[in-house]
Parts: sequence; C-alpha cells; structure tokens
Amino acid sequence: MEHRRLGACGLKVSEISLGNWATHGAQIDEQASFDVVAEALECGITSFDTSDSYADKVGEEILGRALKGQPRDSLVISTKCFWPTGSGPNERGLSRKHIMEACHASLKRLGIDYVDIYYAHRFDPEVPLEETLRAFNDLVAQGKALYVGVSEWTAGQIDEASVICEQSGFSPIVVNQPQYSMLWRVIENDVTSACEKWGMGQVVWSPLAQGVLTGKYRPGVKPPVGSRASNRTGSEYIERWMDDDVLSAVARLEPIARSCGMTTAQLALAWVLGRPGVSSAVIGASSPEQVRSNADASGRVLTPEVLDSIDKTLASVVTRFRPSR
Repeated sequence: MEHRRLGACGLKVSEISLGNWATHGAQIDEQASFDVVAEALECGITSFDTSDSYADKVGEEILGRALKGQPRDSLVISTKCFWPTGSGPNERGLSRKHIMEACHASLKRLGIDYVDIYYAHRFDPEVPLEETLRAFNDLVAQGKALYVGVSEWTAGQIDEASVICEQSGFSPIVVNQPQYSMLWRVIENDVTSACEKWGMGQVVWSPLAQGVLTGKYRPGVKPPVGSRASNRTGSEYIERWMDDDVLSAVARLEPIARSCGMTTAQLALAWVLGRPGVSSAVIGASSPEQVRSNADASGRVLTPEVLDSIDKTLASVVTRFRPSR
C-alpha cells in the first residue's frame, strides 16, 4: 500500500481508505465488519473514514470496536458532523453547540481520545461561517481533532472559509471530501482548483460510483442479491447510474482493464488516484475479498493511451455538471 501526503499538510494517508457509510451496521453485520477491517489492516490500509450519521451512529461504534487494540499512532481515523443526530433543533448542522457535542459523542462511540480529521459533512447556510470555523479551531486547540476538513462544499464556500481561517489565525482546512469518479467529474469545474490554491488534498468518496464501476451491474439484468443496488441503504445514490447506457459503457471498460492486468474496479481506482490533488480514495467493502482486490489498485499508473481510451468509452455518460433539482 502506497501512502501520500494530504495536500500541503504533513499528514500521510493510505492511497486507499476504508469507509463504512453503507456497510458496517447496515449492509453487513458486526462480525463481517470486523473481518473487513482486519483485511484492510492486513493490506496496509491505515486510513479509516466514518461519520456520526452512518447507520444511525452504529457505524462509528463498530469501527471503534474493530480497531480496538491497534496502535493509535499507526492509524488515521476520520469522522464527520452535520446531519441530524437527534430530533432536537440543536442536534444538527454546524453551530458551535452541535459541533462540540457531536465531536465528543463521536469520540466516545469510537473509543478514542482524538480523531485525525474532523469533517464538516456539508455546508450549513444557517450558521455564520466564522462560528463554525472557530468551533473547529477550538477542537484542534483542545487536541480533540488534529486536522479539519470539509465535504461537498462548493469552490466559493471553500474560498470564503479559507480566507477566514487565514485572517483569523484558525487551523486551516486541509482536506476536501468530494464525490469523484470516472462517471462523476463535477469537481473538475472549479473545486479542484480551489483546493489546489489552498493546499487542500482530496479524499474522494464513491470512486466506484456506488459499485457500478466494478462492472457487476449489467444492462437489462436485475442487480445481484446483497449488492448496493438491492439494499435500501444508499440505493438512492446508485439510481442515477442504473441506466442501460451507463452500464453498457462501463462494460466496455473491461477489455481496457484486462489490457492493464486489472479488474474494472482497479482501473477505476487507479484512474481517480491519478487525478490532480487526490490523496486517497475511500472504498466501501462487504467482504475481505473486495478489500484485497481494491487495495491492489494502489501504486498503479495508467498510461496516456489508457486514459484516452477511458475518456472515449465513457464520453456520452459522464456527469460534469451537478444536475439541478
């Protein structure tokens, strides 16, 4: 497993990170989750990503138990806040109150004293940005979080926040966690350049487009039992890709992958890891075998000819601009 610096900061992350959004406590049970984490560690994965919203907080608890006993200084553990953690008016968003209480609750569920990265899971337009950033800065000062990140923020929001951090002497935002894959290239418009300007690394989620880029979904064929598309948790995110044109294009990636000695999933991961500013790709896995196969994408470099073939194959199905709702 190769490791990379997280943008301009000194932290190093594994090229493949293990996330547990729609798996631990949702798609697979606790013992299966433990097996997946154990395989990730065996493969050299040191970066683990979760959130207080994954499986209604259970994701953090399971990850904490799975990592218990591992040397803390060998791991990079990340979690997030924003989504509701209860029914109260202050149990959501990025107010100082919610950030502080959510972080403390996450640390308790994870069974650790600090997280390496604490993310704002989304942008909160209802809270003054300075209030949010000051709260994150205070968590860093208290040693509860070592670094600060954001997820799914626009380029304008990243710019505004980074200026406030710079002018106020707050701990800088060092990482962005956007959706990014061969099929979803929205960040290439302006987010990538904004992050580069501020020295932020990209730790991307859904690099396999919810599993579509593994090639296991076929046009006109019912999704396999137990797959993401057949599971209620997270299935809404995969619906945009369950289109025969998309699935047919993805199927045409298989010979390209074979020519590189890779699976289609490994090709997709190698592609995203080769994009500017990307430090790590977050994978989900429901079995140790999936972890092992995906981890083998680390260190792979695609030639310009292969990259050109991928672009031509997917040209008609790539999403480059966020669809209006």
